[in-house]
Amino acid sequence: MQTLNYRIRLLKEDDGGYTVIVPALPGCVTFGETIDEAIAMAKEAIEGYIETLNELGKEVPKDNDILEYTVSVEAHA
Repeated sequence: MQTLNYRIRLLKEDDGGYTVIVPALPGCVTFGETIDEAIAMAKEAIEGYIETLNELGKEVPKDNDILEYTVSVEAHA
Protein backbone atom coordinates (compact mmCIF):
# COMPACT_ATOMS: atom_id res chain seq x y z
CA MET A 1 0.00 0.00 0.00
CA GLN A 2 1.23 3.49 -0.79
CA THR A 3 0.24 6.97 0.31
CA LEU A 4 -1.14 9.14 -2.47
CA ASN A 5 -1.63 12.89 -2.20
CA TYR A 6 -4.36 14.76 -4.04
CA ARG A 7 -5.09 18.48 -4.24
CA ILE A 8 -8.66 19.48 -3.54
CA ARG A 9 -10.56 22.66 -4.29
CA LEU A 10 -13.10 23.94 -1.79
CA LEU A 11 -15.78 26.22 -3.19
CA LYS A 12 -17.79 28.19 -0.64
CA GLU A 13 -21.49 27.94 -1.47
CA ASP A 14 -23.80 30.96 -1.19
CA ASP A 15 -26.29 29.00 0.92
CA GLY A 16 -23.58 27.64 3.23
CA GLY A 17 -21.12 24.78 3.20
CA TYR A 18 -18.38 23.86 0.78
CA THR A 19 -18.33 21.87 -2.42
CA VAL A 20 -15.10 19.92 -2.86
CA ILE A 21 -13.63 19.00 -6.25
CA VAL A 22 -10.66 16.69 -6.79
CA PRO A 23 -9.16 17.87 -10.12
CA ALA A 24 -7.08 14.72 -10.71
CA LEU A 25 -10.12 12.44 -10.34
CA PRO A 26 -12.81 13.41 -12.88
CA GLY A 27 -16.26 13.45 -11.31
CA CYS A 28 -14.95 13.15 -7.75
CA VAL A 29 -17.04 15.82 -6.03
CA THR A 30 -18.40 15.99 -2.48
CA PHE A 31 -19.75 18.49 0.05
CA GLY A 32 -19.31 19.46 3.70
CA GLU A 33 -21.02 21.98 5.97
CA THR A 34 -17.66 23.17 7.39
CA ILE A 35 -14.13 23.20 6.00
CA ASP A 36 -13.11 20.33 8.30
CA GLU A 37 -16.15 18.28 7.28
CA ALA A 38 -15.52 19.03 3.60
CA ILE A 39 -11.91 17.83 3.90
CA ALA A 40 -13.02 14.65 5.69
CA MET A 41 -15.66 14.02 3.02
CA ALA A 42 -13.03 14.58 0.32
CA LYS A 43 -10.78 11.94 1.86
CA GLU A 44 -13.68 9.49 1.97
CA ALA A 45 -14.66 10.28 -1.64
CA ILE A 46 -11.08 9.85 -2.87
CA GLU A 47 -10.73 6.51 -1.08
CA GLY A 48 -14.00 5.29 -2.62
CA TYR A 49 -13.01 6.52 -6.07
CA ILE A 50 -9.67 4.69 -5.91
CA GLU A 51 -11.33 1.54 -4.56
CA THR A 52 -13.75 1.56 -7.50
CA LEU A 53 -10.92 2.04 -10.00
CA ASN A 54 -9.04 -0.88 -8.44
CA GLU A 55 -12.14 -3.10 -8.61
CA LEU A 56 -12.53 -2.22 -12.30
CA GLY A 57 -8.85 -2.88 -12.97
CA LYS A 58 -8.28 0.70 -14.09
CA GLU A 59 -5.22 2.84 -13.49
CA VAL A 60 -5.35 5.25 -10.56
CA PRO A 61 -4.52 8.80 -11.72
CA LYS A 62 -1.71 10.58 -9.92
CA ASP A 63 -2.03 14.21 -8.89
CA ASN A 64 1.56 15.04 -9.82
CA ASP A 65 0.61 15.11 -13.53
CA ILE A 66 -1.44 18.29 -13.02
CA LEU A 67 0.04 21.72 -13.64
CA GLU A 68 -1.70 24.52 -11.80
CA TYR A 69 -1.57 28.20 -12.72
CA THR A 70 -3.45 31.34 -11.82
CA VAL A 71 -4.35 33.53 -14.77
CA SER A 72 -5.39 37.16 -14.31
CA VAL A 73 -7.79 38.76 -16.76
CA GLU A 74 -9.54 42.10 -16.85
CA ALA A 75 -13.30 41.87 -17.02
CA HIS A 76 -16.34 43.99 -16.38
CA ALA A 77 -18.22 42.18 -13.67
